[in-house]
Amino acid sequence: MDDRQLVRMSKYLSKHLRHQPERLGLTLAPGGWVAVAELLAACARSGFPISRAELDEIVARNNKQRFSFDETGERVRANQGHSVPVDLQLEPQTPPDVLYHGTGAGAVAAIEREGLRKMRRHHVHLSADIPTAIRVGQRHGLPVVFTVDAAAMSAAGALFYRSENGVWLVESVPPQYLHRLP
Repeated sequence: MDDRQLVRMSKYLSKHLRHQPERLGLTLAPGGWVAVAELLAACARSGFPISRAELDEIVARNNKQRFSFDETGERVRANQGHSVPVDLQLEPQTPPDVLYHGTGAGAVAAIEREGLRKMRRHHVHLSADIPTAIRVGQRHGLPVVFTVDAAAMSAAGALFYRSENGVWLVESVPPQYLHRLP
């Protein structure tokens, strides 16, 4: 599969595994899991057929590792970023002292005033390194990166989670824990 087709299929799966499973007649199980056979049949019924080999390639090659299979390979899920109610069954973890958040320049004033809010998602997404945060910010225009004092937030009682693809998740980040990188 070429890169363009991979991106197109990945976006289709993201839409339906993170935001609109009901449009394919899917119900997300605890953990966000869906039976592979059920997903592939639903995609075919909707006029967007995906083979098992293509699904395997999407999960393996997605540059953001958005998807994963369970240990049996019979269930698949989006790792994070859901806007529909789902318990991803993540356990709280101790974060590194500093995490990063990339955004576009247009959001800076609101972030400095209000902090980071989850908006329509379940959590605020944070990166473990600056290059990843820059890539995330570039999706929103001119990238701006904030450091997050995760150690202080954790000490104050904030719960952090780490998704299977390494994205750190937290309910919100108040402005006092943010510092804009030059």
